[in-house]
Amino acid sequence: MSAERLDASSFGFDSRCFVCDDANPRGLRVPFFHDANAGLVFADFELPVEFSGAPTLVHGGVTLALIDEAMSWATIALSERFAYTQHLDVDFQWPVRLGRPYRVEARIAALDERRIMTEATVMDSKGRVCVTASAKMAVLDLGQASEAIGTDVTGADRKFVR
Repeated sequence: MSAERLDASSFGFDSRCFVCDDANPRGLRVPFFHDANAGLVFADFELPVEFSGAPTLVHGGVTLALIDEAMSWATIALSERFAYTQHLDVDFQWPVRLGRPYRVEARIAALDERRIMTEATVMDSKGRVCVTASAKMAVLDLGQASEAIGTDVTGADRKFVR
């Protein structure tokens, strides 16, 4: 498998992403990768006690943040679009535990000019599916993207908007 690290610093704006940005001291700092051959985005992670929802479990909201980030990167890396999560369905099938290795993967299920349907899974080190999710992502137009980043969308970033 050949995977390329996804890096928000390549865009013409500061992301400060809670999930993936190394520069965010209060964030998760989880690196995401694009596997073009498999048609997916993924991240391997193991979370410490600071992200607890119960004494041994990762907080469900933190798990959702990882899933949402994976699906957002999928829209960027796989369909070359900036989008926001419009609707999310999730099924927690097995607990995600603190201090254990996991992988989140996301794919594009369907797309058109305005919407991208994504799917994601969180798996443990044995390959057991712990969480599944699907989302409808709304593709940003130029004005929405400019408002989201707080500045004009310029240069190569313009290809990511409708």
